Amino acid sequence: MAMMLSPQQEDTKILFAAIAGRTNAGKSSLLNAIIGEKIASVSPKPQTTRTRITGIRNYDGTQLVFTDTPGLHRAQTRLGNHMMKAAKDAVSDIDCVIFMADCTRPLGDPECAMLDKLAAQGATVLFVYNKIDLLSDKSKLAPMLAETEARWHPYALIPVSVLRNDGVDVLIRELLALAQPGPHYFPDDMMTDQPERVLAAELIREQLLCRLSDEVPHGIAVVTEQFSEREDKALLNISVTIYCERESHKRIIIGKNGSMLKKVASAARTELEQFFRIQVNLQTWVKVKEDWRNREGLIQSFGLFEP
Repeated sequence: MAMMLSPQQEDTKILFAAIAGRTNAGKSSLLNAIIGEKIASVSPKPQTTRTRITGIRNYDGTQLVFTDTPGLHRAQTRLGNHMMKAAKDAVSDIDCVIFMADCTRPLGDPECAMLDKLAAQGATVLFVYNKIDLLSDKSKLAPMLAETEARWHPYALIPVSVLRNDGVDVLIRELLALAQPGPHYFPDDMMTDQPERVLAAELIREQLLCRLSDEVPHGIAVVTEQFSEREDKALLNISVTIYCERESHKRIIIGKNGSMLKKVASAARTELEQFFRIQVNLQTWVKVKEDWRNREGLIQSFGLFEP
């Protein structure tokens, strides 16, 4: 039996879309570009996104709900296993999948395996080739599109440069065309389901990712210990603990005479004040939890994944 809509719902539409693909393909950048705010961490480092992040954007009665998933990679820790499960689960109960690929790199086995599965399931896939601005020989794009079309038959093939906001509008038009009549799942003024404490931690982790050497970032977790607004003045008190896996990593994070931590805190404070639109008092602490990415209790206590 078809679902009956109330008069208020007849003019509204909704679409649920998962953003999937290889790590560092630009999934979080795309989500932020569509939402118009930074709700997902972005950095040149792979595996920046660890959990499923929901972003919401409303267009004249149509609500688009996006799930940004961890990038596909070969998991080597328990945390990595959780990330891969989150990515695969996210595409199982949605209206369409935005599959992002870096056009400057060939598709890997995990990408092809997911695309094969989606095609076998008859899923609606919008295949987005990102970073076309970095493609030195633009003539290579047409064969890639043709090969993708022949193998997986996606609903749409869209070359974009998220960095330059080129082609993102084409993707949005395709998504709006797929939306179906129905009530909005989230309030129209809501842009993410992430708690403010989590958003604060992610903004700080992003600054760490951008500044630290390659061996450190994946072993970092940021947990918000305090998030409260002063009653007597417009000031937000935020206190976070930065967890790492080794004493040597702690020294790198802090830096000589605290120089690195000061740089991170200063940049993070600027980002936090722009996002929350209020002055921020930020306190940061660094602690060591050895091999925490393989310790289920710590993964859960850090709020990364539910048991």
